[in-house]
Parts: sequence; C-alpha cells; structure tokens
Amino acid sequence: MKPDYKNWMPKGMVASFFGGAAGSWIAAFLVRVLMPKGTGRQVLTVLTTASGALFTGMSVWSYLMYRAFDYNGKRQMSRQIINGIAEYVKIPEGGKCLDVGCGSGALTIAIAKRNPGAEVTGIDRWGKEYASFNKPLCESNARAEGVSNVSFWQGDATHLDFQDETFDAVASNYVYHNIPLSDRQAILLETLRTLKKGGTFAIHDIFSAGKYGDMQSFTKKLKDMGYEKVELIDTTGGKWIQKGEAGWMGLSGSALLTGIK
Repeated sequence: MKPDYKNWMPKGMVASFFGGAAGSWIAAFLVRVLMPKGTGRQVLTVLTTASGALFTGMSVWSYLMYRAFDYNGKRQMSRQIINGIAEYVKIPEGGKCLDVGCGSGALTIAIAKRNPGAEVTGIDRWGKEYASFNKPLCESNARAEGVSNVSFWQGDATHLDFQDETFDAVASNYVYHNIPLSDRQAILLETLRTLKKGGTFAIHDIFSAGKYGDMQSFTKKLKDMGYEKVELIDTTGGKWIQKGEAGWMGLSGSALLTGIK
C-alpha cells in the first residue's frame, strides 16, 4: 500500500480547462461552417476563438503545474516543500503540534515521522475546491506511511477550536492565501494564539503584499509581542522553488515564516 497525496493542482481542474478549450474550438469551427456571413458570425467567431485561446493557455499552464506538483514525478516540488517545512518543526518528547489546512495529510505525516514521540493533529475544512482531499484519505496515507502519532479533524483556520497555548508547535503550507479575507495577518495570529510560550512555528505561504500587506512590519510586530527568532525566509530563490518557476506558477512571494513564541 502506497500513500496517495494527490496533487495541489486538482486533476478535475486540468480536465475542465482542456474541456473548455475543446468546446470553444469546436464552437468556433461550427460558427464558421454553419452560420451565414455577416456581423453576427464575425462577433461569434471572435468570441469563440478568444475563448479557445484562453482555455488553451490555461490548459497548458495547469498541465505544467500538475507535472511540477506530482509527488511521484520528476520535479516533485510538493514533496520538497513538505519535507523542507517539516525540518523546521521541532516538538519536545510528548509534545503536540497542529498542522492547519492539512489537505491530504502530507505535512502532518512528514512532521510526525520526524517527531515520533509527539502527537500531531491535522485540521482542514476539506472544501469542494479540493474534493479529493478528505479525512479518510489522510488516515489512509498515515497507515500507508506506518505513522500512528497523528489525528485528523475538520476545522476552520479562521476560528480554531483550541484553547490558547495548546500546542508546542504549529505549521501550515499554502493555506491562508486561499481564504477570502482582507486581513490574513489576523489568521496568522489566530494560529499563533494556540502556540505555547517557547513553542515553534513554521508557516509557508504566498506572503505577497497584495495578499498579506506589509509582512516585514508583521514580523516586527511579533518581535514586539515577545516572539523570538522571527524570520521570513524567501523560498523562491532556489530553496524549494526557482525564481522562474515562482513567476509562471503564480507562487511569487512564497516564504516561510518561522520563529519561537
């Protein structure tokens, strides 16, 4: 039995883009063949051709994304990022860790494997956008990896159902930028609220100004609050992602926020 961590670019999304491209080009062909010449045909030809070109571009982009994120493919970017984040998570013997937005359980399991004496909890809302990610899949992947020090629960990253200072470590990967809120720094503080004094955090996301505002000021704010060794580490300079990749994949601004409470 092998784990199945799925793909961060859902196969259904790739298929929908290819379907849209095929449908648009067929429509463009039918317009040219079946409609009489005139303004109406010209307008529909332009619209269907533009739609075909757009969907074709999205198809190519999504396919390349799918290949890059494939856990068993050549690039294996997802695997590199997950294992890279897990290296930053240090949990004392008997301690607890929270992974926010666990998806298919990849990061939760990677952290648990590196910290066998700790208990690692993964939460996710498992929304319809990633319909193939769910709790049974996470549990199946944990069994496939031979990991028993994990648990998975449904939860909301914006309102965590845990008391203050519950965990010795908190982690997350590419989650918060997907949440449609204007103040994503508030979500970070909600996660850090559950971290014990002296606990560590490792949060990887697209920390661009457009999504998060001024993150340099945020790191200073954490230090003023008493957090130690707060760093915002760029991960697009070859650490896990190449600069060129970050650009065409829409991952520019990716960084790891890490430190001690």
